[in-house]
Amino acid sequence: MPIIQTQQLFKIYNEDTIPVYALRDLSLDFEEGEFTTIVGPSGSGKTTLLNMIGGLDTPTRGDVFIDGTNIASLRKGDLIDFRLRNIGFVFQSYNLIPVLTALENVSLIMELQNLDPKSTRERALQVLEEVGLADKLHSKPSELSGGQQQRVAVARALASRPKFVLADEPTANLDSKAAMNLLDIMAKLNEEESMTFIFSTHDQRVIERARRVVTLVDGALHEDLVKAK
Repeated sequence: MPIIQTQQLFKIYNEDTIPVYALRDLSLDFEEGEFTTIVGPSGSGKTTLLNMIGGLDTPTRGDVFIDGTNIASLRKGDLIDFRLRNIGFVFQSYNLIPVLTALENVSLIMELQNLDPKSTRERALQVLEEVGLADKLHSKPSELSGGQQQRVAVARALASRPKFVLADEPTANLDSKAAMNLLDIMAKLNEEESMTFIFSTHDQRVIERARRVVTLVDGALHEDLVKAK
């Protein structure tokens, strides 16, 4: 069974006045261990699709199944716990907590999962070193550049080894070297731990590394290309 399924998914804003279709009858399956990009012009529904899969927004119609669980049917508290245990997020706007340091931001999800404090700290230190921020452990978001904040956000998403990671434009604020380094880290986790990655992106560097490219146009599926190995 696919780890993620969307079935006849619609997201319609202003449905009672002038409807705006963000997603139109979208049915997609994602298998465990995929390294997939969602592409398309601005306004094509990429971020909306990630928000639906991640349970951050609810469909107007249709269903989203994660490991066989229809997350659209979960109560709010159960959905929050489900996201915490299963999904890593990299947001375009970072969504770091301003009063916490880089180390504390990365540790937070693992602390909420009640993981061992020693293991939590060791894992947070490891991923921050991997993304090149070992010298910024005690810096707060306001003391970091946009690219550094993005790397903290990526480290936070990866730290708890979630079943899958949803990344909205993860390389948007990174130079080529930092972007390739992050993609190398994600590809390694994908290959060695079968961690599933789904990106929305305009970045050709990410598209070239993906093994599957899903193209959306006006909220509908335009093309689903699986690259030859």
